[in-house]
Amino acid sequence: VQLQASGGGLVQPGDSLRLSCAPSGRTFSDNAVGWFRQAPGKEREFVAGISWRGGNTLYADSVKGRFTISRTNAKNTVYLHMNILKIEDTAIYYCAASRISSGTRLEGEYDYWGQGTQVTVSS
Repeated sequence: VQLQASGGGLVQPGDSLRLSCAPSGRTFSDNAVGWFRQAPGKEREFVAGISWRGGNTLYADSVKGRFTISRTNAKNTVYLHMNILKIEDTAIYYCAASRISSGTRLEGEYDYWGQGTQVTVSS
């Protein structure tokens, strides 16, 4: 499964962005989907995850209350709505799909990865 992440850009602190993730060639409606990010010089970290039906969502403490993950299986797309962006949110954001349908925070449990989209928060 090839995943395509999009929607990144350059914004100012306090702004909002919406990232999108969609597969090419097949549906991922049976998969949990997660967002991870990697800042320069840091390891990749979990940001948010959603179960295959969208009933279970998971968030990193650093984004809880600011970011919302959602999915529309009819459009075969998962979104990451990012509000009140901070400079420390600057990173490359990756989406990934897991065969564990309930959702997971563990990077090793994701089987398919997208190429990443750059989010830069700067004043």
